[in-house]
Parts: sequence; C-alpha cells; structure tokens
Amino acid sequence: MAKHAILVIDMLNDFADPNGVLYCPNSRKIIPTMQKLFNWVRERNKNGNDDIQLIFIQEAHRKNDADFKVRPVHAVKGTWGSDFIDELRPLENEYIVQKRRHSAFAHTDLDLYCREEKIDTIVVTGTWTNVCVRSSASDALYYAYKVITLSDAVQSKTEEMHQSGLRDLSIFTKVMTVDEYMEAWDKGLDPWEGGGDKENKVE
Repeated sequence: MAKHAILVIDMLNDFADPNGVLYCPNSRKIIPTMQKLFNWVRERNKNGNDDIQLIFIQEAHRKNDADFKVRPVHAVKGTWGSDFIDELRPLENEYIVQKRRHSAFAHTDLDLYCREEKIDTIVVTGTWTNVCVRSSASDALYYAYKVITLSDAVQSKTEEMHQSGLRDLSIFTKVMTVDEYMEAWDKGLDPWEGGGDKENKVE
C-alpha cells in the first residue's frame, strides 16, 4: 500500500499572518480546510495507521541569506516571522524540515527522511502555489516520488498566481481536493492514480 507524506509548506507568520512581511491574504482561506485535513490524519495516526504523515516545512533563513537579494527580508530563523501560525502548529511527534530555498528538498534532509520512512508519495499543501509549493512538487518528482497537489489546501498572493501554479502542477501531479483525497483513502484506493497529464491536455 502507498505511504504518503503531506508537506505543510510555509504556513508561517510572515506569509499567513496579517502582520507578516510577505503576507498572503489568500492563505487565510485555506486554514479551515487544512485543519480538517490535519484532524483526519491525526485521528488515523491515533488509531494505529502510519501510512500518512504530516511534515511541516519551515522557511528559516540566515540573516544575510542570498534569497534577500531578490525578495524582502523574511522568515529569518528564530524570529516571529519564521514561526508557525497558531492555527496550524505541528504536534510534538510531527517532523519539521527547515529550508532556506523555495523547495522543501533543496539542501534539506527531507528526501533522506522520506526514504527512511518508506514514503513513496508526496502531497503538497501550503503557500505560495506558484513558488514554494510548485518548487517542492517539482523536486519531489525529480526524486522519483509520486506527487499530489491538494487544490483547496494551497494558495498564492493572487488568484491568477494560484491558478497559474495549479495549471503547471497539473502537468506532473495529481490535482484533487482535500475531500477527494480523504474519500479515496477511506475507500481503500490510491489517491494518486490518474495523476499527471499523459495525453498532454493542459492548456
């Protein structure tokens, strides 16, 4: 049976709190949906199912990070901006991966951790759809994971950016809603089946 890692990407104060440096108002829209997903996963885990894990991705830059040559200073390690929003905090036993680049896989131990845990499918959620979510999904494919995008659990600064990101992600991931994802698991199906764009239908 498949084993999934749900990446919770950058749901941090600097992105999802109104006082954040790179505040993305649309990130607030997905919080209830993500809470619903978290509760479902945690309930499965509590009942002895270890086939889905929540992995929290935390942007944590050094003070003079190269990223700040092209973007405002944000999410510096150890600051309020780099901390998780209160609504979506990890539990003590849930894994946290700190990153300094857009992709959750870039110069982190995420791939090593997933291979140790025998995870074969990466599920992306969080912010921004067209930047860190897309980059993480791309690298997941490079590392030969199956990839799923939960369309109502990702967001971006504008709806146009969000839709553009989803269009790109549809080429190489399975794009589905949180409800569709949970329903597939509850029916004993592999949610990833039918993923990607084998017939080049993307427009």
